[in-house]
Amino acid sequence: MAILIAVLGTAGVVIPLLNSCSTTPTAVMVPLEIPGAHYVGNKACMDCHAGIVREFPVSPHARVHFENAAMVGETGCESCHGPGSKHIETGGNAKFIINPGTDPASCFQCHLDVQGEFNLPQHHPVIEGHMSCVQCHDPHGGDILKSKGGLAMARQNESCAQCHRDQTRPFVFEHEAMREGCTVCHNPHGSINRKMLVESDPNLCLRCHAQVQPPGSSGAILIGNVDHTPFLQAGTCWTAGCHTAIHGSNVDPLLRY
Repeated sequence: MAILIAVLGTAGVVIPLLNSCSTTPTAVMVPLEIPGAHYVGNKACMDCHAGIVREFPVSPHARVHFENAAMVGETGCESCHGPGSKHIETGGNAKFIINPGTDPASCFQCHLDVQGEFNLPQHHPVIEGHMSCVQCHDPHGGDILKSKGGLAMARQNESCAQCHRDQTRPFVFEHEAMREGCTVCHNPHGSINRKMLVESDPNLCLRCHAQVQPPGSSGAILIGNVDHTPFLQAGTCWTAGCHTAIHGSNVDPLLRY
């Protein structure tokens, strides 16, 4: 089953997309338009962007192709950047190329679910123009989840660490959840919860910190040897005056300071 969806493209043109229930890894999109420009193929881009063109074939985005590739020849770069002839003729004038780094509309053509998340009450300011998709994702490389040239490239939370340095720095007493990555607790695009949390109540913590009902108890929440029921009734784990150093602490192994 396939559903035809129309979205507004970067150049102000309504672009129909085919959203299919098929499990095929290939995304099919209608060619973008830039007034007065025509498609030239990847080889023309290589003169100035040789490194990116060589790296791109291993990227997940390399699977994006035009619905009728024969009409534009070789495809790839121009699937997201639009026809490049005027960009080349003018010596690389940014006016004549679509740049997903400054306009997320190109990304939203395929990532409609992410566009929806950015419209939730709590979100990173991408649609407001204060951030871009490429600050957190490398659109050309083999690992699209890694930021291009970001800090601490060997770390799980490298994309977040570029801006959230205090939360991702090393601590004497670490919160083990940080080993799994920030997205264990936060939705990086948007959420209905404050701080973009995936859940806004103690269940966020209790997913990892097991709940045990001791014999003869009546719904007690035992963590370690302590009944946490009265504490959780007073608020969340991180707002009840207890484990406020949620990302890690240099003074308390229970993250209470």
